[in-house]
Amino acid sequence: MAATPTASPSPERLAPERQALDRAGASSRHLAALMPRLVLEARRVAATVIHGLHGRRRAGPGENFWQYRRFVSGESSGRVDWRRSARDEHLYVREREWEAAHTVWIWPDRSPSMAFRSRLATDTKLERALVMALALGEVLVQGGERVGIPGLMPVTANRNVVDRMVQAFLHDPSERSSLPPAFSPSPLSEVLVLSDLWSPIAEIRQTLAQLSAAGAHGHVVQIVDPAEETFPYSGRVEFVEPEGHGAVTAGRAEAWREDYAARIALHRSQIRGETDRIGWSFVVHRTDRPATDLMLQLHARLSAGRGAAPPPRAEPAADAEAIAAAEAAEATAEDAGSIAAARSA
Repeated sequence: MAATPTASPSPERLAPERQALDRAGASSRHLAALMPRLVLEARRVAATVIHGLHGRRRAGPGENFWQYRRFVSGESSGRVDWRRSARDEHLYVREREWEAAHTVWIWPDRSPSMAFRSRLATDTKLERALVMALALGEVLVQGGERVGIPGLMPVTANRNVVDRMVQAFLHDPSERSSLPPAFSPSPLSEVLVLSDLWSPIAEIRQTLAQLSAAGAHGHVVQIVDPAEETFPYSGRVEFVEPEGHGAVTAGRAEAWREDYAARIALHRSQIRGETDRIGWSFVVHRTDRPATDLMLQLHARLSAGRGAAPPPRAEPAADAEAIAAAEAAEATAEDAGSIAAARSA
């Protein structure tokens, strides 16, 4: 009996998928070239922190080898490690490390806006986010915790967590989104978001509300380039939005500085208001600062434990005058995301 032919998808239907695959492929090749250096940097950063955030090392169910112990009469013979027992006159059981520590989900933003680097910084926002994600994965697992990447890597306590994270990033075929995908972390888990957070505030609120709905604790880190903070532009400048939302040209960019600063203050105060409402922490990190500064801050926050009061804020929320100025500002100062690709016209 002849097989029934199946209709091939039309070129029009395949075009968006091909474009997405082309973009993902280019991003993966770029990421693959960066990864060896980023892994070394992540391990250097991790080495600055004392291991053992929530260490609970003892025997129990898990992935990692813990120790050998003598076989006890009455146990199932299936638990005997025959290879180890063959080297001795006794029977031995291979125990694995207990994994009762809670899970930490780490989300590094890898969207196009994260590739920005001004002359004021040595790293792109993407490089800093990846270094922090890998370094925290290393520290957390060595401290006895389980680490996962939402929608990309299931939770694991394997000692090779950095390699697993790298492979997950390199083989991710999906289009890079700015915010974590929808998922339901358990009440005993923690979520760490590393992003520039230039998404609309409504999207940020929706994402944080969904992640915290089950009671998970979390930490939000806004990673920004110093140029996105200080707006060091003057004269005629074209600002290109890196995620396909167009461009805008300023005849005298310096005239936008005050309105831009007010908009940044408003946006950040809204994020802080949302994290305060759900009991999460919020910190701003500039890429002209050492990665170890952020590592130590996050170490302190994670070590404080779930439900603990957050540490003092690194910077004050925007005052009423700044917020009022932002709300009155003209639309000439485009969203902060536009700064991510500025060039002199």
